[in-house]
This record gives sequence, structure tokens and C-alpha cells, in this order.
Amino acid sequence: MGPNLWKMDNLFITWVATTVTVLATILWNKLRKWRKTSAQLPRGSFGWPLIGETLDFVSCSYSSRPESFMDKRRLLHGKVFKSHLFGSPTIVSTDAEVSRFVLQSDANKFVPWYPKSLTELMGKSSILLINGSLQKRIHGLIGTFFKSPHLKARITGDMQCYVLEAMKHWKDDQLIYIQEESKRIVFQILVKGLIGLEPGEEMNFLKQQFREFIAGLMSLPVKLPGSRLYKSLQAKKRMVMLIEKIIQEKRKNNKNGCTQRDAVDVLIKDGSDQLTDDLISDNMIDLMIPAEDSVPILMTLAIKYLSECPLALRRLEQENINAKKRKSLLGEDLQWTDYMSLSFTQDVITETLRMGNIISGIMRKAVRDVEIKGHFIPKGWCILTYFRSVHLDESLYKEAYKFNPWRWKDKDMGACSFTPFGGGQRLCPGLDLARLEASIFLHHLVTSFTWVAEEDHIINFPTVRMKGGMPIRVRRKAKESPIPAITRGTNNGLAK
Repeated sequence: MGPNLWKMDNLFITWVATTVTVLATILWNKLRKWRKTSAQLPRGSFGWPLIGETLDFVSCSYSSRPESFMDKRRLLHGKVFKSHLFGSPTIVSTDAEVSRFVLQSDANKFVPWYPKSLTELMGKSSILLINGSLQKRIHGLIGTFFKSPHLKARITGDMQCYVLEAMKHWKDDQLIYIQEESKRIVFQILVKGLIGLEPGEEMNFLKQQFREFIAGLMSLPVKLPGSRLYKSLQAKKRMVMLIEKIIQEKRKNNKNGCTQRDAVDVLIKDGSDQLTDDLISDNMIDLMIPAEDSVPILMTLAIKYLSECPLALRRLEQENINAKKRKSLLGEDLQWTDYMSLSFTQDVITETLRMGNIISGIMRKAVRDVEIKGHFIPKGWCILTYFRSVHLDESLYKEAYKFNPWRWKDKDMGACSFTPFGGGQRLCPGLDLARLEASIFLHHLVTSFTWVAEEDHIINFPTVRMKGGMPIRVRRKAKESPIPAITRGTNNGLAK
């Protein structure tokens, strides 16, 4: 037995040695990779255990200068730095080129990332979360429909009708809350464009449920009965039931060759087995979010900034009153092409988007190791592209904190430093409609009323909004007449 034991001992020793060698090799390779990764990671700090720097980020977000969180770290570590936010190691980018690279990348590099409560509410089939060919298909269909001249013409007529109907009831010296007025108008317009629903009982029901739904987007991820998230999920179920009923009716009517009057018609007409009723209804609800936040807040912030900049307001009045007079001499109303060709009005909207930062940034998760401009982003890490810091960067925009629509006269809006609607394959499909609706609202307001704004201030988190709803005291204009041309000359009169 002696020789056999000796052989067994040798085999065991050989096995142990081989195992140790393999493990040592694996460990050494991992160590080398870790060292390489650490050397290439942007500088920064992970903050406290578990919570990271989230509390500091949120605290700054509630302040009047949310970008202060970024500014402090940018001075210490550069425009791209590492942090730990919302439970994930994160690379934060305040660099325009890095942010543009992320926006332009496909799902082979980055996929969307949102807080858990938001993903719960949107669902797995949301256009904001899905990737690949299905996302491209839905985004392409919706985007093409939203850009169609036919839809823009119809929305122009509806918008003019709803705005004039609302303003007809405004009385001199009445306090008007622009935020609520604009939300009520825009919601009706967008819902009609999405699912074909006209104002009435079902529209009121949908709006009530939608308000309940959207209140939970940034809530705690707790689905117990009575919790904010649970209430929002129940509201979504009720909305889905209404929208699926509309979809089923449309599927029956579309068999008879009905025209495509809304987004649901477009998706049904595509005929893909992937575009189920559940998927369509979920995405219609997600696409209603701009009607509650983005577009009405764009209008509201424009009124705030114009109220603080008399010279810009005067120039806007000049352009719109003269345009209205030209069309009235022809016996015509302004068409969508007329609104979009009002150059200074568009510059006001662009400057409002730059300063207001209704979407302050987006988060993506790396699906593999990615290197951008020498910065290493490990697989599984998040990257936050913070638009607000770029839009308020003094090196890109002179006197960045001043409302100055004239700055856009010779500036390229397609530059990587201006991304209010995101970019790449997930560029907001309704960006033209947002500009159109804001142009129509501003046109009728400045051509029909003067106003004095009450004191109010902007809240930037969890969504951008005015604390007091942007109250203005209006007075109807006695008559309409062209305003003498104004030249800018100097910065005098610009908002400080």
C-alpha cells in the first residue's frame, strides 16, 4: 500500500498545485484589469456607504442652483467625474462631447436607466425602456406621424380654438395661473392627437387618473395598498382599460379603411404582431407625460423670463402683432408654417429651453466597458449626462444666466452643447409640436393682453415647475397695431 499511497499523494499535490496556479492566474488577471480600470476611471468620490452622494445631489436639486452639486465636483475633478447616485456607481458628465456620444450610442453600449418606481409605472413595454428594433419601429412610426404637415395643421386649428376659448373668459385685472391654464389646454390637444379623444366626460376622467398616475413617478418603490406607488399603479390600470376600449373600437373601424387621424391609428395600421393592445396603451400613457410637464412648463417659463426682460417681450410683441396684421389683411389666420417662421419667437423658445432645462439630464447604464474621450465607464455602471451644466456653461454661453434670445440669431442649435430634447435614437419625437404649441400660446397672449407677473420662483426637483403656478394679472389690449421696430443695441433691459 505504500507505493499506492505515495502515488495518491503525488496526484493530490499535483491537483492542488494546478488548482492554485489556475486560481492565481485568474486572480492576477482580475487584479491587472482592476488596476487598469482604476487608472482610467474619472476622478471623484463615492461618498457615504450605501447612500453615496445621493442626499447631497437631491439637496442641491431642491435649491435655486441645482447645478451647484456638479459645479463643486467639476472644480475638483473635471467635467467628467465618478460618484454614487441612487444606489449605483455613476459617471457624471457635464462635458458636451461626452454627453453627445452617450446620446448617440445604441443599445450595444448603453441602455436607459430610471429609478425603480418609474420603471414600475411605465412598464417593460414602454418606449422609454425598450431597446433594439422594436424601439426603433415605435419611435419611427410616432416620429413620422408627429412631423406630418397634416397633423401640424390640425393641431394648429385645435390649439387656436382652445386658446381663444380659454382667453375669451379672462377679465381685466384677473389673476391667471399660466401653469394650470397651459396644462389644461395642452393635455386636451395631445390626448386628441394620441388616441383621438375629444373633450368631455372621458377626457375629464382620463385627466383625473393621469394626475394620480404621474404623482407616483418619483415615489418610493413600495407597492403596498395605500402607498403612493400603489395608487398610481391603480390609476394606470383604469387608464389602460379606457384606452384599450378605444383601441378595440379603432381596430374594428380600421378594417373599413379609416384614415390615420391619431397615433393609435398609426400603430394599428402597422399591423405588427409585436404592437399589442397592451403595448400601445402603455406607450400612449407615457407619451401623455409631456402634456402634463414638458410643454406647459415650457410655456410657463417663457412667460416668466419674458416678464423679467421687457426688451425681449417688446420685440416678441412686435413680431407677432405685425404677423397677425399681415395675415388679417389677407383675410387669413396664421398657419403652422407662419408660427414656425416667427424667428424671434423661436429664439425665445430656444432660450427658454436652454435656461429652464425642463429635462435636466438623462441616465444610461453601460452594457459593456466603454471608453469616451479617455474616460473609462465600466460595464454595469450608470452615466448621468447632465444637460443643465452644459446649457449654463459660461465657456459655451456668454452670460449664461441671463435670458438673451438674441444669442441664437447666428448660433447653431444643432451643436452638441444644446440638447433640451435629448438626442440620437431617443430624440423626443414631439419636439416640433412642442415648439408649435408654445408659439401659438405666446402669439395669442402677447397680441391680446398685457400683464404684470406676480412674484413666483422655479422649483427644479423632482420636476421643473413654478411654485405658485406663475400668476399674472392680465389686461386686454384695446386694439392691435404694428409696433415700431426695435434694435437691440446693448444688453440694457436684459434680465439680470
